[in-house]
Amino acid sequence: MRTMERILVVKLSALGDIMQAEGAIHDIRRHHPRAEITVLTTPSYRTLMERCPWADRVFIDPRDSRFRLDRMFSLRQRLRAECFDLVYDLQQVGRTDFYYRWFFRGTPWVGGAPGCSYHCRRPTDRSAADHFAICLQLAGVPVVHTLRCDVSWMADDVGDILQQAGLDRRPYIVLIPGGSAEHPEKRWPYFGELAEGLLAQGLRLVTVPGPDEMELCQKISCDMLLEADGRYLNIFRLAGVLKNAAFVVGNDTGPTHIAVHMQIPGLALFSDHIPAVFSGIQHGRFAWIERARLAELPVAAVRQKVMSLLENTR
Repeated sequence: MRTMERILVVKLSALGDIMQAEGAIHDIRRHHPRAEITVLTTPSYRTLMERCPWADRVFIDPRDSRFRLDRMFSLRQRLRAECFDLVYDLQQVGRTDFYYRWFFRGTPWVGGAPGCSYHCRRPTDRSAADHFAICLQLAGVPVVHTLRCDVSWMADDVGDILQQAGLDRRPYIVLIPGGSAEHPEKRWPYFGELAEGLLAQGLRLVTVPGPDEMELCQKISCDMLLEADGRYLNIFRLAGVLKNAAFVVGNDTGPTHIAVHMQIPGLALFSDHIPAVFSGIQHGRFAWIERARLAELPVAAVRQKVMSLLENTR
């Protein structure tokens, strides 16, 4: 006879929302301390969720088309074989509603699927973390960490990189000038000018480019942190650099959201693509500036805000 409760947490994507879900998963773990908790996610986030200390197992959903009935039947068979006692749907999209109807009908379900045990559909004017808090409270889960995520467990040791750059004994600021190539409007174009002004104040600056940002970061007058062989840092080494930073300035992009949810102080620059508070930034230590067009945000305004925030964090 099986005595251990088996719980499934559904969180398929994307990186920013997964960062916001960390605290909810932590609270689910606290509420079910002796349960086996499995996270259902996609291949892109396997290694990330395998590191999450609040989960015991990771189950991969390849997100095949729902019109591929053969694959849907296979996924249903695999999931039903797990005999989950309770499902927390932290994705709450049409796909996971489909999973409830066709895979888990009759299993207690916390999420936005019509007819589920604890129904709480996310509205369009609320961050994921704020919504998770409401869902968990509805299901009787005490909310302690949901509104204050801390993904510091992502960080690898980067002492070698910091020592090589002379940063192991000196505070440094990370600049994050990149962002999604699909949304160039989310990139503030004046990080080079900002760097010059901050360097003149005697501050130490670094960038940590991804594969599509090398050329962009080469134009900024500060150190680029890379592996010894010139490769860009993976997400866990990037998190290690962010964890040791004194401050971060970045666009609305993945590395910035990691820094926010590591509770590092910083400043984020948002266009009108989405409101800043939808990212959950209000639950970290970041300040933010929003402009309809980031190209119209003056360098002087950003520099002044950075210096003011640095004074308050010392």
